[in-house]
Amino acid sequence: MKRRTFLLSGAAALLGAGASGLLIRSQSHATEAGSFPLTLSDAEWRKRLSDEQYRVLRDHGTERAFTSPLNDEKRTGLFHCAGCDQALYSSKTKYESGTGWPSFYEALPDAVGTSVDKSFFMTRTEVHCSNCGGHLGHIFDDGPQPTGKRHCINGVAMTFTPESA
Repeated sequence: MKRRTFLLSGAAALLGAGASGLLIRSQSHATEAGSFPLTLSDAEWRKRLSDEQYRVLRDHGTERAFTSPLNDEKRTGLFHCAGCDQALYSSKTKYESGTGWPSFYEALPDAVGTSVDKSFFMTRTEVHCSNCGGHLGHIFDDGPQPTGKRHCINGVAMTFTPESA
């Protein structure tokens, strides 16, 4: 009986810690929201974005791998935030990572910001739009040179504008 109680208590503690970590993360994002140049109410974001865009950009969701047409986009141009239309990435820094999400080795200057994401029992670097704070994806240290970074971005969080001919 003592072993069962110990194991159940340990499991409950881990679940509680994970839940509080998710709660702390969502609260800190809500606090940060007012610090971005473009700040909208929840109702305004819901009106502006599709359900899937809202889930990713405002609720830190992730789209399913290999579902975004932007993953296969090969034209020259710029990728913009789907929330505020700020230019984020140049097609010149896009590469095929094989992950199923559009990947870039570098953002445009001052276009994105980062924060620590401690959800799901791991620590990652979250990347967001510097203008509206919309969640874009995560940055990993397994990208190509010259930066060695992989900005793994949800396609639904972006739009693409091809370069004019």
